[in-house]
Amino acid sequence: MADGASAGALEGILADIRACRACAGELPHDPRPVVMVSGQTRILICGQAPGRRVHESGLPFTDPSGDRLRSWMGVDWDTFYGAPQIGVAAMAFCYPGTAPKGGDYPPPTRCAALWRRRLLAALPKVELTLLVGSYAQAWALGDKARGPMTETVRAWRDYGPGMIPLPHPSWRNTGWLKRNPWFEAEVTPYLRARVADMLGR
Repeated sequence: MADGASAGALEGILADIRACRACAGELPHDPRPVVMVSGQTRILICGQAPGRRVHESGLPFTDPSGDRLRSWMGVDWDTFYGAPQIGVAAMAFCYPGTAPKGGDYPPPTRCAALWRRRLLAALPKVELTLLVGSYAQAWALGDKARGPMTETVRAWRDYGPGMIPLPHPSWRNTGWLKRNPWFEAEVTPYLRARVADMLGR
């Protein structure tokens, strides 16, 4: 596909995603799809769904989870949002709301069914996908996922070079990081080196 046709296809699906109201009436707020990709995206971050702060800002990872993710990647705020090589497309594009006992609801599966394959097909330059959390890992890896998120992340070398499974960078996983020091000792140095290389630094 020519570059012009590729750009047109991506612009079309992004317009459709941003206009999507498939879950209107089921969410506790008006839908506000959040996605950040371009035709130059080489590193695609696939998380769960926007949280409340992201719903309000309209930009992905504008919260403490984003700070931790940027630290793992070795990039600052300006690079994360300004480098066209970095893109973000979660499993669901709208904030699903907060559950009564705390934590957000899971991403509605309808969103991935409607949009994911079409969007990925319009991003031909993606070389590295960061699978952030168990929902993204289950969708992308299928039977290759190791079951529990911990075991999938522990086997991160098996999914390279095109994918790296990561835990969710939420503060709720701070205890997980303390119990699994191998992650920040082994995975994050590799991730930072890959990202730096792909950004040409």
